[in-house]
Amino acid sequence: MLKKLSKYFRRHALPVISEPHIVRSGGHPLSARQITSGARKVVEQLVSDGFQAYLVGGCVRDLMLGLSPKDFDVATDATPEQVNKLFRRARIVGRRFQIVHVRMGAEIIEVTTFRAHHTEQGSNTRDESHRSAKGLLLRDNLFGSINEDASRRDFTMNALYYHPQDNSVYDYANGLEDIERRVIRIIGDPEVRYREDPVRMLRAIRFAGKLGFSIEEKSAVAINKMAHLLADIPPARLFDEVLKLLMHGQALVTFRLLREYDLFRLLFPATEDALDEDPGWYLEFIEQALTNTDKRIRSGKRVTPAFLFAALLWPAAKQANKKFERSNISPVYALQQATADVLHRACQRVAIPRRFSMPMREIWEMQLRLPRRNGNQAFRLMENKRFRAGYDFLLLREDAGELEPGLGTWWTRFQEMDEDQRLKMVSTLAEPTPTKKRRRRRPRRSPATTPPDHD
Repeated sequence: MLKKLSKYFRRHALPVISEPHIVRSGGHPLSARQITSGARKVVEQLVSDGFQAYLVGGCVRDLMLGLSPKDFDVATDATPEQVNKLFRRARIVGRRFQIVHVRMGAEIIEVTTFRAHHTEQGSNTRDESHRSAKGLLLRDNLFGSINEDASRRDFTMNALYYHPQDNSVYDYANGLEDIERRVIRIIGDPEVRYREDPVRMLRAIRFAGKLGFSIEEKSAVAINKMAHLLADIPPARLFDEVLKLLMHGQALVTFRLLREYDLFRLLFPATEDALDEDPGWYLEFIEQALTNTDKRIRSGKRVTPAFLFAALLWPAAKQANKKFERSNISPVYALQQATADVLHRACQRVAIPRRFSMPMREIWEMQLRLPRRNGNQAFRLMENKRFRAGYDFLLLREDAGELEPGLGTWWTRFQEMDEDQRLKMVSTLAEPTPTKKRRRRRPRRSPATTPPDHD
């Protein structure tokens, strides 16, 4: 069996990992006190029942960097069924990759079983392991040893295992060295690993933006060659990945990296086409929106994906709107047609749920309503649930140079005034030019329908 695995590793340029580099207590900055009680309890329970268990991946990496992990993951040699039986509040999730969610109070600990390599000897069943013709892993439920699991991790910095009971770090792929050098390096042959799961390319970009790391040369060059494989990823999964990419407080630098590696085009092709055609205020608009998003996230304020996607797709909507405006239809109907067209095309790549696409439409439609302030319209608009988002969007458009400044300032002052002052502001607005009403022509009666004369 070892010969078969070694042959497989050589064929796929994967490291044959035998023994890890172990950093004992005192040789690293980690402490068991930094681990949540839920994560510690899960590890302790698994170990007490005779299984191996370690904290693994991003949580160990972040702690080594002095960051606060957003969650804690555990890796073990216990199968998902064994983990599920061991914890009262646990459930197995996923078919492609089976994992167990263990709830400890308000905390959810994700527990994965050590993964094995695909031996390609025909013994793997479709329920355990299955690849597409392009090499994409469609199912991966082959379980093995910690050594195999380490070489199956995506990046060297994520192949770190921490045992809170003896406070030791187990480094299987020189991840500590890469963390010190601030380098993102994929484990094994980059092209093979990206083909197994093209989302790894997006993860490399996300970590580079989030951590300020550089991408190692071979890992970077392969992204340019394999970027097209992202088209094979389900749109629903890409929606989740876009949120991870742009909602961690480093959206602007991540956006620039996505464009540098030509991955943004795979996610938002219509927007990239608009940027190619007219890079002027479009680029300024998106970058300002992402800058504002980063500021809000860093200050702990809420960010809605609806506003984020509205900004990312607005250049595409403006380009589509030009086409419909030439059809001599009303501006409202032209925008509605452009919106439907852009959203339909966007959702073929990134499946934006209706709970976000509907507010997006309303934010865009608000751009046509905000200039209409006469009479009671300004007061009614302020009562609209999308007013604030529409107003913020308007300010973005002015800042980017799409619109002449003025309307946004008016609305800013209007919100700051009391009722009497608002009435005065509205009364000083120029009256809208009255439209000439057409006189309705009475329909001619045809002889067949003319009633007979009555004497």
